[in-house]
Amino acid sequence: MKSAVYYGEGDIRVEDIEDPEIENPEDVVIRVTHTCICGSDLWYYREYDDPEEGSQTGHEPMGIVEEVGEDVTSLEEGDRVISPFSTSCGECEFCRKGIYTSCKKSEFYSPNGTLGGAQAEKLRIPQADGTLVKVPERYEDNEEVLKKLLPLTDVMGTGHHAAVCANVEEGDTAVVIGDGAVGLCAVAASKRLGAERIIAVGHHEDRLEVAKEMGATDVVSSKGEEAVEEVMELTNGGANHVLECVGAESALNTAAQIVRPGGNIGYVGVPHLESADFVNQMFFKNVRFEGGPAPVRNYLEELMEDVLQGTLDPSPVLNKVVDLEGIPEGYDAMDNREAIKVMVKVGEE
Repeated sequence: MKSAVYYGEGDIRVEDIEDPEIENPEDVVIRVTHTCICGSDLWYYREYDDPEEGSQTGHEPMGIVEEVGEDVTSLEEGDRVISPFSTSCGECEFCRKGIYTSCKKSEFYSPNGTLGGAQAEKLRIPQADGTLVKVPERYEDNEEVLKKLLPLTDVMGTGHHAAVCANVEEGDTAVVIGDGAVGLCAVAASKRLGAERIIAVGHHEDRLEVAKEMGATDVVSSKGEEAVEEVMELTNGGANHVLECVGAESALNTAAQIVRPGGNIGYVGVPHLESADFVNQMFFKNVRFEGGPAPVRNYLEELMEDVLQGTLDPSPVLNKVVDLEGIPEGYDAMDNREAIKVMVKVGEE
């Protein structure tokens, strides 16, 4: 089969590799039909992370079940499924708490995990009963609906996790830091949870226009202290609900400055820091700081229900489409800020 493979900074190649096979009775193998290139993929593409060269890439799969392990009970060949970016058993202490990314049997997709990558023609998925969610049969060939469902593999669930951790509720004012796919989905999530005012903070005017489309009532495009001052003015001294969706030190510092004493920061950006000085600001404000890798599986079914009912649409973040051979082009487009998030259509249905 063909798969995207990492070879160092700026070097993603599509190569022929061995097909995956069932290895354990709880496994399935899917034929990938749709996947994405994620903003977090840019960390290794830009060599901020250092995975092993020759690793497969991608972690956001949707596809058709082709092979089923003998202990799998909820799935059969031909089912269309979507997967979170990590696997989970659905039964352990942490899965029962809804923290599926901390599952005792959890594995993550390549290149930083132990599994194959989703930017490929096929993928083995362990713990299939606890990991995968079926797309209802009546929607399984509806491309418009599938495009809306695809962000649920990661960015929509991650944006929702930021809103939940920031304790966004009906009538609140929420500030979202970041205009990438996660930040834009956090805007949609805040709207879904009933926020009355949503302030999106980012650096790209075109993305902030998408933020408005997805529910932002105000946008801030300035940087640094100017952005902090603008948010403080808009919120009359700070916000009780701040969603940090970048992970950069500057974004975390901004969150710590704009959160109101006693407020809440939901953080879902993968941290890349040299200093944690922002912690002192939060400490002396008695701020609640909650987040981490989103337990997407915990939210997947409720978000899918809203997508299928027509009340949630995260698809505007997918503003470029490539095929499998076009994955290197897709990485380049995201690296150069020419795409928010790239959808990859893999082969023929």
